[in-house]
Amino acid sequence: MKKILVIQQKMIGDVLLSSILCEYLKKKYPDSEVHYCVYSYTRPVVENNPFIDKIVEFLPEYQKSKWKFRKFLRRIKAEQYTLVVDAYGKIESNLISLYSKAEQRISYDKNYSRRIYTETVQRSSKVYTIAGNALEDRLRLVVKEEEIAQHIIAPKIYLSDEEIAKGKQFLQSHRISTDRPLIMISVLGSADDKSLPSQYMARLIDAIAEETSANFLLNYIPEQTKAAKSIFNYCKPETQARIHFDVYGKGLRDFIILLAQCDALIGNEGGAVNMAKALDIPTFTIYAPWISKKAWNMFEDGIKHLSVHLEDFEPTLYADTKPKELKEQSLELYKKLTPEKILPKLNEFLENQKFKIDLNQS
Repeated sequence: MKKILVIQQKMIGDVLLSSILCEYLKKKYPDSEVHYCVYSYTRPVVENNPFIDKIVEFLPEYQKSKWKFRKFLRRIKAEQYTLVVDAYGKIESNLISLYSKAEQRISYDKNYSRRIYTETVQRSSKVYTIAGNALEDRLRLVVKEEEIAQHIIAPKIYLSDEEIAKGKQFLQSHRISTDRPLIMISVLGSADDKSLPSQYMARLIDAIAEETSANFLLNYIPEQTKAAKSIFNYCKPETQARIHFDVYGKGLRDFIILLAQCDALIGNEGGAVNMAKALDIPTFTIYAPWISKKAWNMFEDGIKHLSVHLEDFEPTLYADTKPKELKEQSLELYKKLTPEKILPKLNEFLENQKFKIDLNQS
């Protein structure tokens, strides 16, 4: 029996995306045992996944203590994996792969770690499907180049019936009507250089409120309360009345349960967008000026999933500019991604989801 370890020690979106490797391998080797090594805080996005037999948590203490990290490596070796697929490819996962002693070890090709693996794979800029470059690059680790389009898998989050019922009860307890669309707004990215300026975001929320009868939830973590409140304060009073500011998930799994009750997610690109797609919820994504849209625009079909990027409107800015330079200029570039540029595409999205109201009849 094959015993397989897939490694992805990264952010929530990456962990969710790389879970397709577990699904592919479990389907290819039905009798195998598939383990998935992830940072502990990302565990909620892969809980209940039927293609993962065991979640191996990489704890923060392993980065702080060499002794604890060595103990972890010894446990990895004791598992006697036959196949390791390292989708992370950094020093920690290099060592996990090496210490596993697996007869087959696969990762991306890098000069400093090439000798650790029995097989390395080149990333590619080629994109065959609307799954996007980031997803197809994951598949390159386990699928031949010419077969990628045949093996596309959409990441999925699995909720229990009890969790779905919990989400419905949560909305009822906060007296949030199910008669109107409920839209989750990702008002903030993971950093300033991944967040649309606050006043721009407020104007977009106001525009959605004018065009729809929707209620709103805001996606933010406690550390971002002040910044989220600033966006709330920029909104018009009539918009504020429809924003349930204090209604949010207390933890990542609770957020997922709440997101599953929403009719759409709109806002900054990040893990929440990937989670919404994995829950089959329509998304409208605003990309940071330095983020590659081609890499992360998974399954964008122009109907259920749409997005905007500054490059869509100012392509000449990207002709000879390197990603590092774009990131350094991100805050200035964001100023060019004005609501006036975003709104036509956003209105198209609202129309597609049948959220828009006939103002003549309202």
